[in-house]
Amino acid sequence: MAPEDGAAPLRILLLEDSDLDAELLAASLEDARVPCAIDRVMTRDGFAAETARGCHDIILADYVLPAFDGMSALAAARRNCPNVPFVFVSGTLGEDVAVEALKHGATDYVTKQRLDRLPRVVLRALAEARAHVLARNAEQALRDVNESLERRVAERTRELAEANAALQHQIAERERVEGALRQAQRLEAVGQLTSGVAHDFNNLLTVIAGNIEFLERAVPDERSKRRLDMMRGAAERGARLTAQLLAFSRRQKLEPKPVQLNRTVASMRDLLQSSMGGSIRIEMTLQPDLWPALVDATQIELIILNLAINARDAMAVGGCLTIETANVSLAAEPTRPEQPLPGDYAMVAVSDTGTGIPPEVLARVFEPFFTTKEVGKGSGLGLAQVYGFAKQSGGGVRIDTEVGEGTSVRVYLPRVTADAVPETRPAEIDCALRRGPGDRRVVLVVDDDGDVRDITTTRLREAGYAIREAGSGLAAIQSLEVDPCIDLAVLDFAMPGMNGVEVAGAIRSRWPQIRILFVTGYADHTALDKVDGGTEDRVVQKPFRGDDLERKVAALLEARPPLKLVAGGAGRL
Repeated sequence: MAPEDGAAPLRILLLEDSDLDAELLAASLEDARVPCAIDRVMTRDGFAAETARGCHDIILADYVLPAFDGMSALAAARRNCPNVPFVFVSGTLGEDVAVEALKHGATDYVTKQRLDRLPRVVLRALAEARAHVLARNAEQALRDVNESLERRVAERTRELAEANAALQHQIAERERVEGALRQAQRLEAVGQLTSGVAHDFNNLLTVIAGNIEFLERAVPDERSKRRLDMMRGAAERGARLTAQLLAFSRRQKLEPKPVQLNRTVASMRDLLQSSMGGSIRIEMTLQPDLWPALVDATQIELIILNLAINARDAMAVGGCLTIETANVSLAAEPTRPEQPLPGDYAMVAVSDTGTGIPPEVLARVFEPFFTTKEVGKGSGLGLAQVYGFAKQSGGGVRIDTEVGEGTSVRVYLPRVTADAVPETRPAEIDCALRRGPGDRRVVLVVDDDGDVRDITTTRLREAGYAIREAGSGLAAIQSLEVDPCIDLAVLDFAMPGMNGVEVAGAIRSRWPQIRILFVTGYADHTALDKVDGGTEDRVVQKPFRGDDLERKVAALLEARPPLKLVAGGAGRL
């Protein structure tokens, strides 16, 4: 059905009411040297008449038309000429509408802003249609053969059975490849959309943050300055969200260096144990001669922690978390878009004995904002961030799961090809150089409730402290990775993901010079009592009573001299 040298041009039925768009569409095909004859219609009756004739190779249709819509056109085409490929070409087709159109029988879609994709989509749609015709013909031939089996001798029956099995295997393999292609195209489309949104959002945040800085110079009163500080904190949280989106779309800034994954995983044991709690056992299986991985050291630590927290949430009391490293040489081509290409990889796997992942959920786990957790318990960006990081690093991800048995997530990272490449150690951070003699003490406030965090930060600013904010435990750790120069962390106890005790354990294992103060709405402090230092003078009850918050913050900070030095390498995972 695709044109060949000397063949007749493609017969295209175009449903389009815009003269300009029709010309642009024809020009796009002409530029790609796709010979075609276009029959254009603009009305329901005209479209119904042309589809009834059944003389076209492919249908291209706008989605929004006067007194006529694309879904009605699709339904009419499926009735009149079900074997003709149907492609939407529209400037208003959103992701949800496009998916719905594909469910109802559309072959593909192209946005008018990306007409350069049109020739490829047209030729691919024609090729797929031809493949479907061949498959239908093969199936009909198979049915004809089966009807005559009784008249064949036993040997001929056996031969036909073998041919039937081979044909069924080919059909199943083709369907699997087509399914993988559709999944890859969907993730690529979502990634392009996500990247564009994140880029535009970062531009907006740049304008907001820049103008906040300009306003701070002109605003004289302290109340307005505090409000500007809150606005800056919101802009920074937005920037962290866009960073996760850029990770999925493979646009984040990475600094790959040779990393010994065994050393990284082993040094995370205390952090992981504090994040898992005492009810989950941690086991590590590390290959002794593991290849160095070329990867961003900070990001792989966060990826492992992210996967471990997901595993913890999927397990009941008494579960087991296993972290494994291995050298892996892959020869098979990937069957899903997230899987790595053939090659040599250093692999790190996080496995659990939890509930497993159902097939319908597994098909969507890497999509951003898709989550099965209840509202407030997850953002849906965790596995999307893992997918984007692994792909951008030059590797991939594989998920093996069994419902009721558990899940294993394997992250494949490119090995370092050099024979002996020393691992780069992080540089030390001298906090004394970052602060002047009159600078205020710095307090990090971590709370997933924005309103409560606003109250806490406002009171502490009024008390004269410099404030940094984080909306989750992982966000707090990421913030400290960038700048660990704070004096005190004020942690909410009850947070999704990592609770306050788990965040405190991570901070104490990596940045022991930082003091900890817990804020909780629970009257029972049993969990806090198990934490070293979780005594009454380090816990503030919500709602705040009098100057309890300010008094306990001042007591903790006065008990030690101002922070002088933080070694960036000494406290890393």
